[in-house]
Amino acid sequence: EIGGTTDVADHREFADRKRTKLLDGVSTTGWFTEDFTLAELKTLRATERIPANRPHNTLYDGRWEIPTFEEVLRWQNEQTRRRGKQVWIYPELKHPTYFRKLGLGTEERLARLLRKYGKDRKNSPVIIQSFEPTSIQRMSRLVRNPLAVLLSGANSRPWDFVETGDPRTTADLVTPEGLKEIASYAQGIGPTLDLIIPKDSAGRLTEPTTLVRDAHRAGLILHPYTMRNENPFLPAEFRQGSDPDAYGDVFGAFRTYFATGIDGVFTDNPDTGVLAREDFVNG
Repeated sequence: EIGGTTDVADHREFADRKRTKLLDGVSTTGWFTEDFTLAELKTLRATERIPANRPHNTLYDGRWEIPTFEEVLRWQNEQTRRRGKQVWIYPELKHPTYFRKLGLGTEERLARLLRKYGKDRKNSPVIIQSFEPTSIQRMSRLVRNPLAVLLSGANSRPWDFVETGDPRTTADLVTPEGLKEIASYAQGIGPTLDLIIPKDSAGRLTEPTTLVRDAHRAGLILHPYTMRNENPFLPAEFRQGSDPDAYGDVFGAFRTYFATGIDGVFTDNPDTGVLAREDFVNG
């Protein structure tokens, strides 16, 4: 649904495309990619998804169009040449079960493009991620890229599990047995940060879980999500000032998560993340 990430609502010619659909069990109203041609999507421009929390990002609203994944692959090659250093990408297969039921198997399409650009190999600079374990299993049979299973809250169930009647929750997947199974088809996991260090009722960090240790024992790397600089997204003890949307002590938060032994982290502020990593590595 692209109503929150593009200016589609401002396009009167697409007013009749607004729909209400069941998306992973949730009634969702808006504009859906499958109802547009690529040429139509190219007339849209990207906008900030959560402007109330990140008002400064609205400066860029309307500046860029939606890239195709093939354009991203070309951009990757261009940036690698320009920088003289390999640039990696980390694409996510979103709602693969939803699209497969529409006859749009996203895994096969992704694999086809990776093969076209010679980026379907074990050492290719493309890590593929999805919240649906069966989607990553399917990708493991199509390409040799490094793969990562994303993991939501402990009590949640991946939507592909819901569709197939698999009763397991995320809590089952992060047990040593569950991690061992994931390691049979993937190289890493991307858990929510709360699976690394839970928070108490006041939003403050408690003690780390054993997930980092258990995942490493299973041979998996960990890239939890998502670090953001604004106060609402930080643990309570790292928020600063009275402005709820100001930047908090994000370097302190990064340092705390890095100390658990995670191998990387997803962040909406990569400049901050790189500086935090350098601070941590250099002591």
